[in-house]
Amino acid sequence: MSTPKHPDPAKLVIGCIMNDKTLVDGLFPFLEEQFGPVDMISRWMEFAYTDYYYKEMGSPLFRKVFVFKPLIAQEELARIKERTNEIEERFAISGKRNINIDPGYLVSSRFILATGKEYSHRIYIGRKVYADLTLMYSKKQGFKTLPWTYPDYASQSMIAFLSKVRDKYLLDLKARKNT
Repeated sequence: MSTPKHPDPAKLVIGCIMNDKTLVDGLFPFLEEQFGPVDMISRWMEFAYTDYYYKEMGSPLFRKVFVFKPLIAQEELARIKERTNEIEERFAISGKRNINIDPGYLVSSRFILATGKEYSHRIYIGRKVYADLTLMYSKKQGFKTLPWTYPDYASQSMIAFLSKVRDKYLLDLKARKNT
């Protein structure tokens, strides 16, 4: 018999896509107000994997990823997705988004993204939100992509960044358990 136990808390990771990099100046303090102090920030990454957002947001597009210091309960992801949707609406002009915000979390074995889109590999987590298993981690191979992993999250630059996030997360977990 398996005995249920509480899962470890997770590292909140929020990716943002925009075509106007100056929008981050207004977004950054708002994200910190909502989710706590930022622990790590990626460099700007070009987002040219799809033209899906061009009609709404224009081009070229860029991604920046924010990682937050406070660890979160994994079950909070659906509520966080609701909040990031509200933030997207706040920054929209005439009903068109200027920023796409992808919240997710990282634990030692995987990286999960929240989405409102149902699909066979996505698990419903409540509040009209699904959890997408985006990357898996193994000691031998590091982060492994899956057939459905979004191309930007499969990029070497993203995987390198998330590997550093994982290292920081493990230190945070260790410090938490030692207190």
